[in-house]
Amino acid sequence: MNHLQKLLPVFLFTPVLLSCKNKNTSPSNEVISQLNLKRGNVISCGATNAQFGIVNFDMTCGVAAKKDFNLAVELLHSFEYDEAEKVFAKVIDEFPNCAMAYWGIAMCNFHPLWSPPTEAELQKGAKAIAIANSIQTKSEREAGYINAIGLYYKDWDTKDHYTRCLYFEKAMEQLCAKHPDDNEAAIFYALALDAAASPADKTYTKQKKAGSILNALYAKEPDHPGIIHYIIHTYDYPGLAQLALPAAQAYAQVAPSSAHALHMPSHIFTRLGLWDEDIRSNLQSVAAAQCYAKQAGISGHWDEELHGLDYLVYAYLQKGNNKLAAQQVSYLNSIRLVYPVNFKIAYAFAAIPSRYVLENSKWEEAAELQLPQANFSWGAYPWQEAIVHFTRTLGAAHIGKINEAKAELAKLYQLKDILDKQKDSYNAKEVAIQIKAGNAWVQFEQGDTANALKEMKLAADMEDSIEKHPVTPGKVLPARELLANMLMQTNQNKAALNAYDAVLIKNPNRFNSLYNAGIAAQKSGDNEKANFYFKQLLAVTDIASSGRPEIGVARSFLKMH
Repeated sequence: MNHLQKLLPVFLFTPVLLSCKNKNTSPSNEVISQLNLKRGNVISCGATNAQFGIVNFDMTCGVAAKKDFNLAVELLHSFEYDEAEKVFAKVIDEFPNCAMAYWGIAMCNFHPLWSPPTEAELQKGAKAIAIANSIQTKSEREAGYINAIGLYYKDWDTKDHYTRCLYFEKAMEQLCAKHPDDNEAAIFYALALDAAASPADKTYTKQKKAGSILNALYAKEPDHPGIIHYIIHTYDYPGLAQLALPAAQAYAQVAPSSAHALHMPSHIFTRLGLWDEDIRSNLQSVAAAQCYAKQAGISGHWDEELHGLDYLVYAYLQKGNNKLAAQQVSYLNSIRLVYPVNFKIAYAFAAIPSRYVLENSKWEEAAELQLPQANFSWGAYPWQEAIVHFTRTLGAAHIGKINEAKAELAKLYQLKDILDKQKDSYNAKEVAIQIKAGNAWVQFEQGDTANALKEMKLAADMEDSIEKHPVTPGKVLPARELLANMLMQTNQNKAALNAYDAVLIKNPNRFNSLYNAGIAAQKSGDNEKANFYFKQLLAVTDIASSGRPEIGVARSFLKMH
């Protein structure tokens, strides 16, 4: 599709909008129908019927539209994009001259903290903005909202997603400054800051600015879903996560009818190693997602269910509960149909079984791990596919199948080339880290210890230079933990202990790092530190139900010391 063809749908209906003699005439049914809006009743699956928090958004569409408009924004703030679009569509059907309802449609197709919009979503958003701009009966403030998201959709086919997120951020900053009493403008500005934050910025400049805005508003509007939700995203980083714990503990109570609101607190629980809270959060979220799929008539499984499963399996593994983790892996393997097909579901399909075999050092199973099959093509998701090939690389290397490991490395190079050509620099770097780590273990198994350690340290440093993707619970296997494992295998126990300590700072209460830190401390002659790590391990694990042999080792040591 060429440049003109991409823009043609917008240009075709823009004259229709502007041809009317009366500029205040509502958009025609024909123009509105071109948006192909989602419609229907709002689906609610939480413990409380249709409770999504409290929003009071001032707009000029009239008192009759306000209740629905507020509900649509509540849903929007909890990233319930399909449901929000339904309610904005209801406002449009009843009040077609409501410019802000079209703003809402554009916002529903933006989803700034997930994957970039598809081409169809970009076209829908651009069309909605064109309609909103054609409507004259809107306030100057409302025009500012429309202009801000309009800048994101402008030139979408020639400018990249991140650049357009920066445009949105700057426009929201200006709107916020112009209307300092508009809390919604401040909240959406904070969201824009999070969307425009660079994963390479370890000072978290934009996130801290967003946090200061949101915290100032939280005391005034404790039941606002956007404030609570964006606080969680804003502080979803090592060293900052503790600041979001009150919001994480409150969000599910504020918006219990949202599957995403039930899940989102687990981002902070994961960051802080609060595995019981993490598990409860995602069990509720998965159940709500299953309910949603049934009520929505989805054939198969909703993507939010798999997203919750990813976090759930991660938490089970950190508690050493292989039985429950294995049950979820088996359940995932039974899934063949998911909606909608997107990067989240591809990630879950790749990461869940990979985590299970890698966290348990099941190297033979890792070497044979296959790409799960469902209703999507792995060719569309090179980063996610790389996770499985990385798992196979490590598995083959650890059992001495060097040729097989090198073949998997070659596949990783191919996938990185694809990501480079797509100019997907973040995910290309993720695969580059996997290549270095995989190559390090191949060298190590071949006896080239010096170069293996050098390569593994480079991989760990590279990984520490960027943040994890905000959708994921964590790296499939932290590179610095792999470095620590290698150091311990070469009897560099103090250096290994330092590396495990570094992992635990970023990933508190990781099962393998706690256990191996205890072993490294013991081998270094530091029984006091070994005591500390083994006690911590037993405190966070399911001792009675865990089949992990490490539990027995830790208990035996503590009995003797």
